[in-house]
Amino acid sequence: MAFGVLIIGDEILSGRRQDKHLSHAIALLAARGLSLAWAHYCGDDRERLTAVLAQQYAGDDLVFCFGGIGATPDDHTRFCAAAAAGVPLALHADAEREIRARFGAETDAQRLRLGELPEGSRIIPNPYNRVPGFAFRNHHFLPGFPEMAWPMMEWVLDQWYAALHHGRAHAEQSILVYGARESQLIAFMEALQERFGVTVFSLPCLGSEHRPAHIELGAKGAPADVTRAMLEIRAEMSRRALAWTAAEDTRPHA
Repeated sequence: MAFGVLIIGDEILSGRRQDKHLSHAIALLAARGLSLAWAHYCGDDRERLTAVLAQQYAGDDLVFCFGGIGATPDDHTRFCAAAAAGVPLALHADAEREIRARFGAETDAQRLRLGELPEGSRIIPNPYNRVPGFAFRNHHFLPGFPEMAWPMMEWVLDQWYAALHHGRAHAEQSILVYGARESQLIAFMEALQERFGVTVFSLPCLGSEHRPAHIELGAKGAPADVTRAMLEIRAEMSRRALAWTAAEDTRPHA
């Protein structure tokens, strides 16, 4: 089962705000032995956002959506989440309870709009101010504020998807290879993938004053397979008389 993130807001695309959700979502997933398969950014355009959500609903990925679930004129996510599925928005009883508990006698029609969710939603509790997010189909809609969204994402992962945690052992290792061109390594990389059943990757770096140009060459997959593949990578680089270092090292090995 794959995870994706959808980050919503014109302020991200215009540069008025810098996105922090992507890196934190990756970290929250990694802490539970999970990984992110894809990320998508979308502005506050109703037609485009509705189309994006409709396309994503058709898949099986679990998606975390950040932003746009408020009640101001530029918040379209709740409307689009419903429109993409062809269902109405309706005041959710659990959301109404949380909103009334938060605002008490100050609860009014505008605040209750925050509880108008796509029909068939479940609420996601908000420990910051009790105004909930919601889950609809395979999507989990969270506020744009990190202080609210990140604890809510953790809650979802731990309460609803704990069975997925650390379900598949995964490892990733690499070395830095100096004096090589990627074109020289492609056939070797392809053979290595076929032999060990791992994903072999190469990341070129043009170099800097602290480290010369190099290629980060590595493998990811099942731990035992990665270990065997890395032994072969190191041995092959030495056979080719290419200097290399461990990714965290700075001293080349001949």
